Amino acid sequence: MSDMPQLDLVTVEIANRVATLTLNNAAKRNALSRALLDALIAGLKGLDLRDVRAVILRAAPGLSVWSAGHDIKELPRGHEDPLGYSDPLERALRAIRELPVPVIAMVHGTVWGGAFDLVLSCDMIVADETASFAITPVNLGLPYNTTGLLHFIGRLPMNLIKEMFFTATPLKAEAAERWHVVNHLVPSAELESFTRALAEGMTTKAPMAVAVIKEQLRVLADYQPIAAQVFERIQDMRRQVYESADFQEGINAFLEKRKAVFQGI
Repeated sequence: MSDMPQLDLVTVEIANRVATLTLNNAAKRNALSRALLDALIAGLKGLDLRDVRAVILRAAPGLSVWSAGHDIKELPRGHEDPLGYSDPLERALRAIRELPVPVIAMVHGTVWGGAFDLVLSCDMIVADETASFAITPVNLGLPYNTTGLLHFIGRLPMNLIKEMFFTATPLKAEAAERWHVVNHLVPSAELESFTRALAEGMTTKAPMAVAVIKEQLRVLADYQPIAAQVFERIQDMRRQVYESADFQEGINAFLEKRKAVFQGI
């Protein structure tokens, strides 16, 4: 096994043409901070040039939280879009989706907020019985961005999307399998071996064909024509939310570790 240089918050190991990227900030429950996401993007860069033909994205072994989601302390507090195009999470999602090799999310533990978008941006998901998935912007009064919603629309049934977004209730492992959120649900003891076998199986296939098919699927899935006036209306609605008192209350309540009291203003 050969190791790439250690990245502070993400480790990268390569063996048998499979790269394993491990989120490695247990102290912060792998919160998606700018530093961690920059490390993730750096770890993904150039993998195809190292003859890597599949990637596994995982959390460090033994963690009960795969990722706590977006680092709330880093969200803009003023009248600014909290999930703009240049947001570190958005850049990481694009890096995964545009990588010309398959990316498998290996999930042990709970996945929260923007980390669910991160997992869904991978090409496949393998999880064990400890896994659960929650998308939680309504707990913060945060208007999720249109790009992110399109990611969910491309992967999940509309009624499930609405329930998960409106309630912020975690989707447990068995339900995630039933709704086809995950490709495979396997016992915890078999998670690593199953995921590695899946990844190594793909390394024997024609890499150019895999890369082109992945890009074809990305382009076709992303093709969502929206009239300019519709997009502007959506952006205006989002602006009203991130400029609201409720958004400030949601962030303050989270940081103060209390229940938010939303007034709808």
